[in-house]
Amino acid sequence: MKTVFSKERVDELLRDMEIDDLNKASIRQIGAIARTLEEETGEEYIHFEMGIPGLPPSAVGTEAEIEALRRGVAAKYPNIEGIAELKTEASRFVKAFINTDVAPKGCIPTTGSMQGVFASFMLCTQLDPQRRTILYFDPGFPVQKMQAAVIGADMRSFDVADYRGAQALRAKLKEILSAGDVCCLIYSNPNNPSWMCLKDDELQVIGELATKYDVIVIEDLAYMTMDFRRPLGRPFQAPYQPSVSHYTDNYILMLSGSKMFSYAGQRIAVACISDKLFVRSYATLHKRYGFSRFGAVFAYNMLYTLSSGVSHSAQCAMAAMMRAASDGTYRFVDDVREYARRTQRIKQIMQRYGFSVVYDKDQDEPVSDGLFFTIGYAGMEGGAFLRELLYFGITGIVLSTTGSTRQGIRACCSCMQEHHYPLLEERCRLFAESHPQG
Repeated sequence: MKTVFSKERVDELLRDMEIDDLNKASIRQIGAIARTLEEETGEEYIHFEMGIPGLPPSAVGTEAEIEALRRGVAAKYPNIEGIAELKTEASRFVKAFINTDVAPKGCIPTTGSMQGVFASFMLCTQLDPQRRTILYFDPGFPVQKMQAAVIGADMRSFDVADYRGAQALRAKLKEILSAGDVCCLIYSNPNNPSWMCLKDDELQVIGELATKYDVIVIEDLAYMTMDFRRPLGRPFQAPYQPSVSHYTDNYILMLSGSKMFSYAGQRIAVACISDKLFVRSYATLHKRYGFSRFGAVFAYNMLYTLSSGVSHSAQCAMAAMMRAASDGTYRFVDDVREYARRTQRIKQIMQRYGFSVVYDKDQDEPVSDGLFFTIGYAGMEGGAFLRELLYFGITGIVLSTTGSTRQGIRACCSCMQEHHYPLLEERCRLFAESHPQG
């Protein structure tokens, strides 16, 4: 069997990294193996493993940050709750693109959504000693489960693809939430990795049950407006980004600069806490910290101890990008639409050689093309499939690491450049010849 990289060397590297089961391998481990082989051979991998921006950073943000640094903000600690300019613009951005009212005081910058989610987990698991379970809508971002493990929280999850539609989702959520031990739940919309998008009737169910069972919804909008089947992303115009914030007051929205604005390197996001949740008091918090209000503890206890605030200049950049987007002078959705074009080309190539899209349906329509997609081959088990792909110069992460019940890999289009498409075509051809179907 002709492969692109030596099977023996790939297997040796896996053993050296103590990876016995690729179903448990992390994104960083897969990337390290690929980089080692690239350095040794001079041959490129097709990198599908890393969910990084593959576009230039927003010029609006870059210029604003440079100007802020020239003003000397690097010498000044920003307010732990965020600079006033960013809080105002984040509130306006939420109104412009989600049509939800969140007061500026509830818009708090975090060092990326990763930190915002971690702080939310820490806080939500402290509200009631009887409720320390985090519910995950899988498939999802693997590190968010690692965060729960770090703080010793309990976890529950289910593959949301198996419970699509309001009726099925309501029944499943009632079954879980009625136990009374869930403090918060989390999902991304669009979904990482499947790119399924929860619809308004499903979000209404989530909101209603979150209110009924007093559960806080952490809505990760890292890829908001990137359902490219819909004309989203026009400020103050319908259709708006679907959101649970239309159906409950128990929510935290995570808005990240990483993918929307290709500003990942500066680690900037905003956690937007609903007005009612922000001021809600908890006796358990007062006993522990001397503060009882949710928003105050989020900022002055969680974030303060994690990072003592967010980069001052990055906050200036985020404020400028949000302002320009809300003004309509920066059409960020036009930029990120490139991801859909890349994924469409990749899928077409891979499907020609017998690969299949694992999560291919979004209820009754084909799943949108976007930053992430899922690939399988002839029913191959996920770990075995990834090992074979590594031999042929293609990376990814196994879907099982995302909590999926299906076999295949998660792939990201962000690293694809024009010269990679013929390379992918050749490698898929070689793979198919070595793995004939039927």
